[in-house]
Amino acid sequence: MANEDGIHVFVYGSLKPGEFNYLRYCAGRTVEEHPAIALGELYSLSLGYPAMTEGDRTVWGAILSFDDPKILDDLDSLESYHPSRSPDQNEYQRRRIQTYTPDRQPFREVWAYLMRPERVRHFDGVLLAEGNWTALQTRP
Repeated sequence: MANEDGIHVFVYGSLKPGEFNYLRYCAGRTVEEHPAIALGELYSLSLGYPAMTEGDRTVWGAILSFDDPKILDDLDSLESYHPSRSPDQNEYQRRRIQTYTPDRQPFREVWAYLMRPERVRHFDGVLLAEGNWTALQTRP
């Protein structure tokens, strides 16, 4: 069973293992990594990375677990999030969400970075109905 202590973050884009920001922010810092899904809607943005919003579609990603609580400061900076700013001043919002194993069994509640729908529209978001993003794919 997975370690319940530490900081757990659901990642679905450039922070997933193998993607460009994983190497910069997470490689060598994780203590566990688990494939996972969450419910939401995943969009490819004109900026070259994705955004997840609230919704009821399957979003594929991973849960990264860390011992160092400072990881949230680093990820908050990457995601242009600061808890003291109003939501309209943040690019993403850090929220707690329920995640599931790939076979859809409840797994754990973790942190995730979600974008508000109006920001997705501002960045010309295109829905990824299959719920999976990689940097190598072209925009639909």
